[in-house]
Amino acid sequence: MKVSFGGEIADSAYAYVRSVLRPAILHHSIRVWLLADHLSRGEEIDAREREALAVACLFHDAGTADRHDGPQRFEVEGADAARIFLSRHRWPAPLVQKVWEAVALHTSPGIAERMGTLPRLVRLGVLADFGAPGVIDADGDERLASSLALFPRMEIETVLGNAVVAQALRCPEKAPSSSWTGGLLAARLAHPEDTGISPAF
Repeated sequence: MKVSFGGEIADSAYAYVRSVLRPAILHHSIRVWLLADHLSRGEEIDAREREALAVACLFHDAGTADRHDGPQRFEVEGADAARIFLSRHRWPAPLVQKVWEAVALHTSPGIAERMGTLPRLVRLGVLADFGAPGVIDADGDERLASSLALFPRMEIETVLGNAVVAQALRCPEKAPSSSWTGGLLAARLAHPEDTGISPAF
């Protein structure tokens, strides 16, 4: 399926993450971009910032990929991967930093929303895809709803939760107790029969 993300670099970012992400996480990343892009329509952002938003959404869970399973929190590993990718394309350092922040902070409620347009929109896109109330009514926009339907959920809650927990079990430093991953790991250890993501996301 041909997908355009608003620019040559964003399209290259899609090609890259498609090669490393699990299919369910790839679909989730695309849906987050569709939702964040929809929310951005009322914002004053230029074409380069809109492309940066696409890159940030596509990379926001890149840290769950085996290729980026380093010693840091998965959010930071994904942010570092996005920084390396964009630096190769000679993007301006301030914009690269905003993409880094958007990826690194997407599981940080109350922080991402106050760090600027890109971090806020990525955070809201993630929340919307996981059904947080009051963020967006995708059913009220037929075009958005039909676009989202092209990328099935494929049990993303279970797939993402399992990927993050598996990394944390191998490397506990990736799941500090105060983090979303730490909370998810603690919940999974207490109730191994429960799968999915933390409701406190």
